[in-house]
Amino acid sequence: MLDAILQFVLALLYANLGEWLFHKFILHGLGKHPDSFWAFHIYEHHAICAKNNMFDPGYQTLSLNAWNAQTKELLVMTTSILLHLPLIWYFPVFGFGVYGSFAVYYFKHRKAHLDPAWAKSHLNWHYQHHTVSSSANWCVSWPWFDYLLGTRLK
Repeated sequence: MLDAILQFVLALLYANLGEWLFHKFILHGLGKHPDSFWAFHIYEHHAICAKNNMFDPGYQTLSLNAWNAQTKELLVMTTSILLHLPLIWYFPVFGFGVYGSFAVYYFKHRKAHLDPAWAKSHLNWHYQHHTVSSSANWCVSWPWFDYLLGTRLK
């Protein structure tokens, strides 16, 4: 039982660190180059959110015919889910914890960009990332690694 609890806690920490690293170094690092695949994050998602006070209409419906921030985000998440598939056989609780973290991330991120008032009160670190400083507050689901790594700005 202790092994399962440890796997689950480590999965949550691993996923949160992954959010922090991916958001900071891939989406904002590689994404600042306009010719990069990752440029959608800054030049589409952040630009739309800046015009609409965090609201991103691309999250209203899911259409596989639309190539927007939401569908690109889902493509990256699907790839990451597939890459983590072997974890289920070796460390099942860790694997399901990571998958659960992916789900929590997606639903919180989507809701935040459909309901900015909700984001301001329930995900204020992500709300601040879009409205105050896009060079801090890298975590979406929980701000744990922003606090641990000193990038949580209020």
